[in-house]
Amino acid sequence: MSEIQVSKPGRLWRGLRRIGTLLALAAAASGALVGQAGAQTAGNGPKELRIGYQKYGTLVILKARGTLEKRLADKGVAVKWTEFPFGPPLLEAINVGSIDVGTVGESPPIFAQAAGADLVYIGNEPPAPAAEALIVPKDSPIKSVAELKGKRIAVAKGSNANFLLVRVLENAGLKYSDVEVSYLPPADARAAFESGRVDAWSIWDPFLAAAEKQLNARALADGKGAVANHQFYLSARPYAEKYPEIVHILLEEIDKIDQWGKQNPQEVAKFISPLIGIELPVVEVATGRLSYGVKPVTAEVLAAQQKIADKFFELKLVPKQVRIADAAWNPVGKQAARQ
Repeated sequence: MSEIQVSKPGRLWRGLRRIGTLLALAAAASGALVGQAGAQTAGNGPKELRIGYQKYGTLVILKARGTLEKRLADKGVAVKWTEFPFGPPLLEAINVGSIDVGTVGESPPIFAQAAGADLVYIGNEPPAPAAEALIVPKDSPIKSVAELKGKRIAVAKGSNANFLLVRVLENAGLKYSDVEVSYLPPADARAAFESGRVDAWSIWDPFLAAAEKQLNARALADGKGAVANHQFYLSARPYAEKYPEIVHILLEEIDKIDQWGKQNPQEVAKFISPLIGIELPVVEVATGRLSYGVKPVTAEVLAAQQKIADKFFELKLVPKQVRIADAAWNPVGKQAARQ
């Protein structure tokens, strides 16, 4: 019944890639050097570190504080930031060479690998399963996930919430083909949700928190018992392999923000709210579900990613089998020792 997208995943993925390419080219027009793994100087180091981020999370704070810029200035490395609406376009930008690193959820790297992106996992935050959920409008008669059979559900294709939808349907005894999936980015999905054009929405924070606080949306299921919902940091392979010290410095600065955030969750909300233009009560809900503590990606985490990749291939949501181990990062020398 998933006639909108599931029956034609190739065409939709190509459309998603076109969206990402347009965003990446826009970034390139503002100064990024498309097609290069990272701008270089005549010396051994890069000229800049180009970071893709989304409208939420640790990187928003890191950008605002400017500590990474100060740290890299001594090495003659500038930092450039580009915002993306969600994960797949960000990774497409890495793929075409307009950014060097970025942060996304569990599913986008799998779709990117399936599309041929040459990227590596450089770090991840701890699981945050409560930070995404499958929701229905407050007045919906639907009380359980099982009642969604034959209903229309909005989700961003290739997002972390895409896998959440797969898993919560399975837990309720439903197949992915038992529902009609509308693949929509968050802004369009919210409009469809509010207007009643979809019956449910699989979404992550802070969009989830906004729907709960502003629309009184009800969660039929969140990620607990269904998904880990890791947040990953990824890099273009050529950049990470050529400049592991720069990548390590980035992870160190992220960790400093994480340690502060873990100890000061209320301050995180107050800090982020004006930066992302979302009212404080909404951000407080979202940050209460945020995880902190960046760490190297372990074999166990990669194995969990492989299971997600296998499921997407089984459902024909990606065009080929993906081998997650191919995207493992193996820094050498000083970088490896410090990890």
